[in-house]
Amino acid sequence: MGPLKVTLCAGAALAAVLGPPAYAVDGGGVSVTPSSPAPGTDVTLSVAGCTGSTAVAGSAAFAGDVRLAPSGPDGTLVGSGRVRSTTQPGAYAVRVRCGTADRTGTVTVGEKAPRPGAPASPVAPVAAGGGGAARLAATDARAETPGTAQTVIGLVLAGVAAVAVALRSARRRGRGTD
Repeated sequence: MGPLKVTLCAGAALAAVLGPPAYAVDGGGVSVTPSSPAPGTDVTLSVAGCTGSTAVAGSAAFAGDVRLAPSGPDGTLVGSGRVRSTTQPGAYAVRVRCGTADRTGTVTVGEKAPRPGAPASPVAPVAAGGGGAARLAATDARAETPGTAQTVIGLVLAGVAAVAVALRSARRRGRGTD
């Protein structure tokens, strides 16, 4: 099992154990967490007692098939999926192909959460007009370049550094240490 699958399975198992106690278990042994997801949200499915080492769950409410993998020593298969954002509220059948047998359950899709409205006026308006770039564009670029004096001083300092490195290297070679 690849590291991505292990990470996803461990996260799903941890969410199932530490998550809120809102889950639905049908007589078929399929549990869905949360029990009433809103359209567009993620759900975690778990099935205990499967004969196979992997399973695939499908439902008209899901955006695609949900692949289930073992999550612990007890053999419970766990996987995560997403409820389609266009799913209407109501109960939907969940079918899990588990080895040679099928398990069934239901997921009850709740109402879509209302989207927060936009504020009536901007919270932090942006200053228009270039954001201060006009001041920089108006200055003469040549006025801010180093002059002749700075260039000469820089060249003299670079020459002094080169001579110091050459002398130090010559001394080391003369002593026989390299």
